[in-house]
Amino acid sequence: MNLPRLNLTSVPALRDNYIWMLNTPAGQCIIVDPGEAQPVLDTITANQWQPVAILLTHHHSDHVDGVAGLLGKWPQLAVYGPQETQAKGASHIVKGGSSVTLLGYEFTVFDTPGHTLGHVSYYTQPYLFCGDTLFSGGCGRLFEGTPQQMYHSFQTINQLPADTLVCCAHEYTLSNLAFALEVLPQNQQIRSYYHDIKQLRDKNCISLPSTLAKEREINVFLKTHDIDLQRNILPDISLPEEWQVFSALRLKKDNF
Repeated sequence: MNLPRLNLTSVPALRDNYIWMLNTPAGQCIIVDPGEAQPVLDTITANQWQPVAILLTHHHSDHVDGVAGLLGKWPQLAVYGPQETQAKGASHIVKGGSSVTLLGYEFTVFDTPGHTLGHVSYYTQPYLFCGDTLFSGGCGRLFEGTPQQMYHSFQTINQLPADTLVCCAHEYTLSNLAFALEVLPQNQQIRSYYHDIKQLRDKNCISLPSTLAKEREINVFLKTHDIDLQRNILPDISLPEEWQVFSALRLKKDNF
């Protein structure tokens, strides 16, 4: 069976959010984490698309507040999300290990707790929709979960192929890379990428999606095995466990 090509569109929303949309050449589309409805409605109208489903990663308002407005126009839309999003409009509850088939494509669901306890991510090759778990160059804040949970969520994501397109939900890349340079000041890959992204952002261009291959190079939260990073972050602990390095990084980032 030859499936239609899925095209990716980023829709800016709120202050620094991106709502992601996948569409087929025939004009059917999937909406991910609509934090507000109007930008999605405008994009659908401009392209004459027909929405078929909404995917939600977690319950925070900047990811779900557009659901009601979209359902008001298309009440038949299926809304997939973890249990914590049921009160926000999810009609189909998903969890890690399950999958969702849309437009003929299978979306694998991963549990990625840390930012919230029920946070999930969706993967259909090559696209990963990871909400507020992994950001380009960074990591989501721990509002509900523990550092150990978020560390394990990162390890789950890191098992995916190198060419995975990381579609996270916020434009935080430049500030994340500034933090990365503080903790690994001699890393030339991070320094070079910081300058590339600064040039992009100076032109108001989007820095996403990233690739998992790039994140393995420049995301310090995926470098907890790095001896230099361990020494810089936890100088008083010999051979720390990687989750401890992750936890110390997140705490340092909270105060950056």
